[in-house]
Amino acid sequence: MHLLITNDDGYMAEGIQTVARVAYQQGHTLLISAPLMEQSATSHRLTLSHPLTAHPVPSPYGEAYAVDGSPVDCMRVARYLSEKPFDFCLSGINNGENVGTGIYYSGTAAAAREAAMNYLPSIAVSIESGATEEMRENVAMETMRVMEYLRANPMPRMTFCNINSPALPRESIRGIRMAGISHAFFTDGYIKRTNPRTNPYFWMEVGGGQEEAEEGSDLYLLKRGYMTMTFVGGLIDRNAEYPDLPLHHQEQGKGDL
Repeated sequence: MHLLITNDDGYMAEGIQTVARVAYQQGHTLLISAPLMEQSATSHRLTLSHPLTAHPVPSPYGEAYAVDGSPVDCMRVARYLSEKPFDFCLSGINNGENVGTGIYYSGTAAAAREAAMNYLPSIAVSIESGATEEMRENVAMETMRVMEYLRANPMPRMTFCNINSPALPRESIRGIRMAGISHAFFTDGYIKRTNPRTNPYFWMEVGGGQEEAEEGSDLYLLKRGYMTMTFVGGLIDRNAEYPDLPLHHQEQGKGDL
């Protein structure tokens, strides 16, 4: 297969190099299109205000570009950098888990979501901070197996696979579990300070907390030593939950679409 490989940690990050090497060793061709600078927690940001530059960078695994934009930008411009269409997109391996409500903030997940929106099957893959190369290689190998399965069993449009691994040796991982998305929200706050011109500024606290994860959710299982897999779907609405909402009445036959 011809693979697009991207991330949000930047083109020089260890995780993207690991997954590129494993894919290359398994016989896939690939193109790396990743941020020039770290773009963690940029979510689904799209650059509109300035042109994007794709800087060719050396890679032993194929063509590689450092793009001065977001992970979503990297995915979108990659289609113009490749001479042939992609078969699959791999986003990661991210340094730090992307589970629960963290999926909303994640640039790694956003790149995979953008690929899925553009009819390109995708996997976002992450591992807890502090992982060794052996740990990253283990989750990369598992990602390759899942990718092969998903090529034969396509996901719906706008659905991507989200894989997360604990930072543990392979023999210490308790197994791989399909998991729902935790609703546990982050509880970290900000430290307020004042600059020499008396203007307040804020630093996010390091190591902020998180609400308790629901039993069986991705966050719950990950923190208990399981590798988790979640299929993250597309847009949904909750309109049916508000049937009694008073709406402006329009005379029959006027203003109808």
